[in-house]
Amino acid sequence: MRNLLLAAGIASVLVTMVATSCSRQADESSPAAPLHASGRTLSGSPSTSMQVEPHPVTTETGQTVDDTGWQPIGLSVQSRPIRARTIGNGPRRVLFVGGIHGDEPEGAYTTGQLPSAFTADGLAGLATLTILEDANPDGRAAGTRGNAHGVDINRNFPAANFDAAAPSNGGTPLSQPESRVLVETIDRTAPELVLVAHSWLGREFVNFDGPARAIAERFARTAGMPVEESSAFAPTPGSLGSYVGRDRGIAVVTIEVLRGSDPLQVWDKLRPALLEAIRGARSS
Repeated sequence: MRNLLLAAGIASVLVTMVATSCSRQADESSPAAPLHASGRTLSGSPSTSMQVEPHPVTTETGQTVDDTGWQPIGLSVQSRPIRARTIGNGPRRVLFVGGIHGDEPEGAYTTGQLPSAFTADGLAGLATLTILEDANPDGRAAGTRGNAHGVDINRNFPAANFDAAAPSNGGTPLSQPESRVLVETIDRTAPELVLVAHSWLGREFVNFDGPARAIAERFARTAGMPVEESSAFAPTPGSLGSYVGRDRGIAVVTIEVLRGSDPLQVWDKLRPALLEAIRGARSS
């Protein structure tokens, strides 16, 4: 009898050891939960990834920026979220667009830094600032000027000068989800001033459309950049400046920084000028 009990005990121990080993192997072979670029764990379908709790993230430059407060307001062609946030509650209404061409990423770091600078400068009671992080996330991911359809978003607005014949203009105004999101944002926030970040090969300057000359000149003086008239450039049919500035009479300032610039240096240059432009926007 004693020998039978001993054998039963040994068998029980062996079964427990085998079960534990199998469980450990199953855990190790299970795929890890996917991570957001910021290091956050995502779960569920792709649509639920848009609801991940945001927190400060580290950029490619090693700088930490505050990622809180951003909300998806639409989706790109490839279903990437187009994010925005609104801060302040003052009467002056300003929209800042961090990028519209995917191969012009220089304004990305500025969008992350602007909220805290706006608040620290005491502008929250003076202005309501909406920041649209990136109007063309598919182009940004691919490093291309156009979106995933190859359309230049900045030629797809319903301006009076829209050119349907140009192949990169999208055929019809607002045929692209990204341009529709931008127009919906403008309609919803009713800005008096729209600031748009771009970059240019070889030089930097400030351009304007609509009733924005005074603000553009103030911005340019503060940033140490020249102002150039729209008439100095080739026609830009269907552009944001044409539609919002010329057709709708809203002040539009286009900021062209030097292509390939260090994003930290871009922010150092643009910070005081952006705050000065926001401060100088006139409420209706």
